[in-house]
Amino acid sequence: MTQNYSGQTGQQTHQNMHTGTVSQQMNHGGHELFDVHEVLSGAIGTMNQMTLFRSHVKDPELRDILDRQYRFFADEYNITVECFKTGQDPSHPTQSYKMTTGNDFIYGMQATQPKKPIQNASEISDEIIAGFLLSSHKMNASGKTMAALEATNPVVRRVLADSVPNCIEMAYEISIYMNKHKYYQVPQLAQQDMQQLLNAFAPVQGQMGQGQAQMPNNMQ
Repeated sequence: MTQNYSGQTGQQTHQNMHTGTVSQQMNHGGHELFDVHEVLSGAIGTMNQMTLFRSHVKDPELRDILDRQYRFFADEYNITVECFKTGQDPSHPTQSYKMTTGNDFIYGMQATQPKKPIQNASEISDEIIAGFLLSSHKMNASGKTMAALEATNPVVRRVLADSVPNCIEMAYEISIYMNKHKYYQVPQLAQQDMQQLLNAFAPVQGQMGQGQAQMPNNMQ
């Protein structure tokens, strides 16, 4: 009999699959394996691009954001790999990413040149690099959410779920930076239209089962 990764024989593993006593290391469903592979591959792609783009960054503020996000992202990647391999708690819990900037947006649109793809590497700009980071964080947030929904291993599920807010926070930090430099403009609706949408919903009153109308006698 061949030995598998959990240290059990193939026959023992087959028996455990039917008794629900699969080892922690092998406690992963098929969808989870594929989805986490996508998450980790995407994380590697993001960090590779961060490394390649760093030398092209001109603004010290953007370079600082990129460096802080890379360090945090790399640590999160490491603990995800760790718990994915072992099925057990990683060496430390998922941390919370903290921005160093405010959260004020500039609203309204100003005329800018139409965007188009660059033709060579010399055209790489801070706007392009920041836009890439924003797109990557959005992609990673979506991928981690989908993987967490499919995860059967409770540790992997929790690490993935806890890391989604960090993707959101990093994307928010980048969008604020881009907005300040007019790379990411935020239009607003007319005040009347905005007010109508803001008031389009009302809170639930009471609780389920309270105040329900009685059925007529001829229908009971």
